[in-house]
Amino acid sequence: MARTSVLAKIGVGVVAGAVLVIGSTAAHAVTTTAAAPWVDGWAASPQSSAKATDTVSFANQTLRLIVHLHTSGTMVRLRLSNTFGDRDVTINRATVALRTSGAAVKSVHPATFGGQTAVTLVKGTEASSDLVHVPVSAGQDLAVSLYLKNPTGPATYHRAAQQTSYVSVAGDHARETGAASFTTTTGHWFLLDAVSVAGGTAPGTIVALGDSITDGSGSGGNANRRWPDLLSVRLLARPGTPAKSVVDEGIAGNRVLTDDPANGVSALHRLTRDVLVRRGLTDVILLEGINDLRSASPPATADQIIAGYQQIIDRVHAKGARIFGATITPVEGSARYTATMEAQRQKINQWIRTPGHFDGVVDFAAAIQDPSDPLRIKPADDSGDHLHPNATGYQAMADAIDLDLF
Repeated sequence: MARTSVLAKIGVGVVAGAVLVIGSTAAHAVTTTAAAPWVDGWAASPQSSAKATDTVSFANQTLRLIVHLHTSGTMVRLRLSNTFGDRDVTINRATVALRTSGAAVKSVHPATFGGQTAVTLVKGTEASSDLVHVPVSAGQDLAVSLYLKNPTGPATYHRAAQQTSYVSVAGDHARETGAASFTTTTGHWFLLDAVSVAGGTAPGTIVALGDSITDGSGSGGNANRRWPDLLSVRLLARPGTPAKSVVDEGIAGNRVLTDDPANGVSALHRLTRDVLVRRGLTDVILLEGINDLRSASPPATADQIIAGYQQIIDRVHAKGARIFGATITPVEGSARYTATMEAQRQKINQWIRTPGHFDGVVDFAAAIQDPSDPLRIKPADDSGDHLHPNATGYQAMADAIDLDLF
């Protein structure tokens, strides 16, 4: 089933005053060249940190957030998020720089908002920066530094980053290239929703929508070996074909149907924010549902999850993008596993594999199942909890994706 590709077009806007205040989730106050095509080179779904056990509030500190880009270009834009904050949050300074090692970076480039250094994110909203002229390449680490003068309260974050970022001692250290001021590490991304890239050859953005298996649990920290990372590597290595960018919108513990205070709003409820507004969206790969089946309050049925899938399919198609269904991977031996759960997983996977529902199928279950016991993950691919793959398993998943789909 052919679907029309979508390339987001960027408008022009300049707001006077010392601080640009964003009060709408749809706001895109930017200054850029006319009709420049953009793709998203990195993204991570925002979550509430209100239930987190570690400190997630900042005051008079600078965050240096490390993100791994999946496309190349000559300019970037930041998408900042206060979606789940309990107050307005002001970013007093934002910069971008290529990371060298640790918290150290090369030359620093300021990011502005409607021409201004600072931006206030009204509670519950997001904001996009103006473009920043900085050449970037796929596979590079970008450091996004945010100086937060006033208390943020529980900061919107992405919990399971699988990436070390940095928090400074007191003060504005966003323009520093050295690492000395960044004395604390964190395994979360705060207030940063996406990095968009223009000036390259990527023909679109592929969004990986899912739970902890898409988020990379078990892949190893600072390794960029989540299956979306490894898919990006394969696409970039393919000769003669410009590679689409791949962004990861997985949330550990996430469900298709129901919201959870710690594990994020459901795939249905975050679909617009995390998928449909992604710049350059052309394709979605959906791998989610196991947490609905593992829920104790009560578990969802296969039919309920399939109905949720159908809503997601319809909404993605309405945006002119394609969506590929990924089979739910084996879970026998994992916590809360039951024969009833297994029967529901099999029913869902049969529906996914049946032609006419998705635009195509990615058979992750077949890629990592144990040939001698297909209800279990192959031992060599198992992180040890019988639920999440290890880095070898994630590679097998990425290798199972037919690149001709993209």
